[in-house]
Amino acid sequence: MGNLSPVVIKVGGSLFDWPGLREHLNSWLKCEVIGPALVVPGGGPIVDALRDLDSKHQLGEEASHWLALRLLTFSAHFLLELLPEAALVTKLESYKDCLRSNRPAVLDPFEFARSDDHSSGSLPHTWEVTSDSIAARAAHLLRARRLILLKSADDPAHGDWVEAGRRGYVDPYFAHAIGNELRVQAVNLREWQPPEGKTREPRPGGERDRDR
Repeated sequence: MGNLSPVVIKVGGSLFDWPGLREHLNSWLKCEVIGPALVVPGGGPIVDALRDLDSKHQLGEEASHWLALRLLTFSAHFLLELLPEAALVTKLESYKDCLRSNRPAVLDPFEFARSDDHSSGSLPHTWEVTSDSIAARAAHLLRARRLILLKSADDPAHGDWVEAGRRGYVDPYFAHAIGNELRVQAVNLREWQPPEGKTREPRPGGERDRDR
């Protein structure tokens, strides 16, 4: 997409219960992102609840995959409430309007996955695939400049995404989803400081890194 190539930003679900998310996410976007941005929501506690239901009722990975994606639609609308300038995107083809206006957008993962399903390189329907890999898939299709993962903890593997998958920092499929060319950066948003060096509020609930 030439000079309009966006940055794809995954907002981890482990951040969703943080009272500082609205302020810090908007501040981070203004300070750290130049040009268009596509935001991909995580799942966090609501998807963890689905994992528990799958364990109890043996829903199976196929059914759980699509149910989890439907929950991510809820996450997308939640982020829209925090990002008042953002638009909802259901298909990457419709993202061009946001690119032209330099307006941020939030991806609906369910509609995106449904439109991308069965295309070359589309994601498998397993618990090994979470919003991390969905963000990577979107970044790949958009030929994004980079993918940024906003998390609640620092990357324990320092950019070794296979190892990060083993440690649960990203999903197990993520290292495959990003391929060999995509630039990936992880940011602990709870510890991020704006350039002005404002004093941050204490981080409630300790450090967590489960985003799916």
